[in-house]
Order: sequence, then C-alpha cells, then structure tokens
Amino acid sequence: MARMDAPGKTNPIPLRHRFTRRFVQLQLGLLVYGVSIAFLVRAHLGLDPWDVFQQGISKRTGLSLGTVVCAVGALVLLLWIPLRLRPGLGTVSNVVVIGVTADLTLRVVPDAGAWWLRGALMVAGVVLNGVATALYLGARMGPGPRDGLMTGLAARYSWLSIRVARTSIEVTVLAAGFLLGGSVGVATVLYAFGIGPLTQLFLPLFAMRDPRPLPAPAAAPA
Repeated sequence: MARMDAPGKTNPIPLRHRFTRRFVQLQLGLLVYGVSIAFLVRAHLGLDPWDVFQQGISKRTGLSLGTVVCAVGALVLLLWIPLRLRPGLGTVSNVVVIGVTADLTLRVVPDAGAWWLRGALMVAGVVLNGVATALYLGARMGPGPRDGLMTGLAARYSWLSIRVARTSIEVTVLAAGFLLGGSVGVATVLYAFGIGPLTQLFLPLFAMRDPRPLPAPAAAPA
C-alpha cells in the first residue's frame, strides 16, 4: 500500500511488525467465511460457484460439505506447483479453517423454513462473505487456493486477464456443480453481482494502518 503524504493522515507500517494482529484478522476472516457458507446452505436459495461444485461432490460422495471444501482446497493447491506459486500461512489456513467452520456451523444452524428467514440468511451469508474476504485479504498473509489459482494463471499467461481467468474457472465449477446436484438459485446471482462491491467496501476498513499521524511537511523557503 502506498504511503500517504497529507498531514494528519495515517500511513502503513511494515507488516512484519503486525504479525499478531494480521494472524488474528486472518483467522477471524476464515471463520466468518465458513459461517457465511453455512448460512447460504441453510437458506436453500443457491450458493456461490465453488460451493455449488463442492456441495455437488458432497451429495455424490456422502462426505460432509466442510470435508469436501478442505479436500478441494488441497487439490487446487496442487495446481499451484506447475504455476510456481508459493503458499503463505493464509493459504494453508484457508484449506483447513473454512471447511471445519462450515461443518461446525451447519451442526448448530437449522434449515430455514419461513421465506423471510431464508431471505435473511441469504443476505447475511453474502454480506458476511464480503466481510470475510476483506478480512483475510487485508491481513495479506497469502491468498486462498482458489484465488491464487486465478491470479497465478493470469500471471503465467500474459494473454489471460484476471477477469477472464476468474470467469472461466467459476463458470466451469458452477456448471460441474449443477450437474452434480449442487444448489443454484437467486443467492448464486446475488453473490455474483454483490461480492465484488462488498469486498471493495469493507477492504479499506481492515487494512493495516499506523495510528500515528505523519508530521506536517516543512514550509518551503522564501
């Protein structure tokens, strides 16, 4: 992040000095992400593309959704090898924490019955997903396996933009998940259009900032 030069503004400090806060923020973001997945599942109004795919596998294999989330994350991480990408602490944590949290939340949150409750869980799930994404991205401790695959492909192949890489991957997993029996619905559309703006909205709130104001610049000589 760029240094801000205006008097009274805050400036970033070296990330190595904020490891504890970054680590806590990372884990909190991953926990909230797992909760958001469970909320969308209980709303029964559709899931985001990757979770449509993972839910489809879960239905076909009998494994819990969280177990599949962890397994798919680990398999996607293997695709980093030919792209010569290096996982960070956040990458490894992503593989484990999100799936475990999703399963634990599904155990305590029942299926929504009333239409208004389903709608509330859907909106809460999408919004929390945006908050969670901003939290773990703001910690800057490594992207998740799926995000890293997208950016890694774009970096490896100059003709492939991040937008095209993401769209291609998500359309593929969405189609595969739908064929496997994953849930596609209004929440899938809401997620597709809402997750970008929500992440952009929340990300500045969780950036690492130095609370000390920068000194005012000296007056220019006459």
